[in-house]
Amino acid sequence: MSNLSGIIRIGVRNLMRYKRRTLLTGSLIVMGVVLVIVFGGLATTFKSSVIGVITNSSLSDMQIHKKGYVESVDNLPLDIYLNPFQMKKAEMILNENKKILAYSPRIRFGAMISNYIKTSSIRMTAIYPSNESKTCVGLTSRIKGIKNPEQFVNKGEVVLPEILFKGLSLKIGDEVVILSTNREGAVNGVPLKIAGVIESVMGPSGKDGYIHIEDAKDILRMDEINISEIAIHVQKFDELKNIKKEIAKALGVTSTEQVFEVHSWDQLAPFSNIAKMIDVLIIMVRLILISIVLISVMNIMMMSVYERTNEIGTIAAMGTVPHKILQIFLTEGVALGLGSAVIGSMIGVGILLTLNLSNLTFKFHTIQILLAPSILWGDVFWTIFIVLLISILGGFWPAYKASKMEPVDALRHV
Repeated sequence: MSNLSGIIRIGVRNLMRYKRRTLLTGSLIVMGVVLVIVFGGLATTFKSSVIGVITNSSLSDMQIHKKGYVESVDNLPLDIYLNPFQMKKAEMILNENKKILAYSPRIRFGAMISNYIKTSSIRMTAIYPSNESKTCVGLTSRIKGIKNPEQFVNKGEVVLPEILFKGLSLKIGDEVVILSTNREGAVNGVPLKIAGVIESVMGPSGKDGYIHIEDAKDILRMDEINISEIAIHVQKFDELKNIKKEIAKALGVTSTEQVFEVHSWDQLAPFSNIAKMIDVLIIMVRLILISIVLISVMNIMMMSVYERTNEIGTIAAMGTVPHKILQIFLTEGVALGLGSAVIGSMIGVGILLTLNLSNLTFKFHTIQILLAPSILWGDVFWTIFIVLLISILGGFWPAYKASKMEPVDALRHV
């Protein structure tokens, strides 16, 4: 133990002999660690916040469909529905799963909207409002003009997207007609009163409105209610992958006579590709850190070995065995990397804490999001571990080279 502590003291003292070079190299490592921790915290928080907006505002965490629906979803097909028997089976499975907080049956269809003067296309989502408000908990915060968030649209009412509301010069309380073609090709229209206006999550192109599911039954002339999709809100989003597998297994998705399909949010939203890009960027930043640490430690250790060749020869001639010389020089690299990593981690965590206290916000289209970066302690410890590992690898070759020097050759070095 005393030998180890002595080697550590010698290694640290040797670093202090070349303060300027140690400070410069250590600063590079510190900057790299700060960059990884701060960028990782911000990027992960941004990704989680936007995913939360998308899933909580309209999409939901995952959805159940009839087989083949998602492949044709752009056309909003009227012939790929879950019938009442299939719906009852899905509801029974969802009710039994304690990891499901809420679910909402939906009918989605394309329609035309008219104010008796102008006409435009619209995508309608028919829902039971109490189910929908519990499944997409951020939905009602986007709707203007409603009095009861839990019952934001009643039978005989419609919530219109903002772009159509303004484009058709409408007011809340005005009457509009929703027209659509059912699966048999018959056209039907129902007059509805405007109950609210919804902001689009995806910018000004959004044309998604909401009506009560009973109105959709009338418009589409359904004898019994058939469902396009079941939106699901899970208790713990981190467990979404496992919950999806449980639901899929219970529904018999893997069977040869497959009727249902289960899709998580990332299979339904284009933003999932951006989320993957963010993960790749985080990995790239970590690779840059590894390169900085490796080059920095190897550089300072090679310079140390070159400048102290005579010193190496002297201590070798005094009887210091090669593995002790290896340990001394390796300790310098480890001490430099570990010390810089700890300091960089403290600075990075401090910056994230400061940002948390600053209550900074940014806008995702019309949605205001609080920038409260999370401190990923796992990433902090892994960053320190990676820096330590790379410091050992970066310092090993110069240290090994120093330990293998012949005392006579080292003492003749000028």
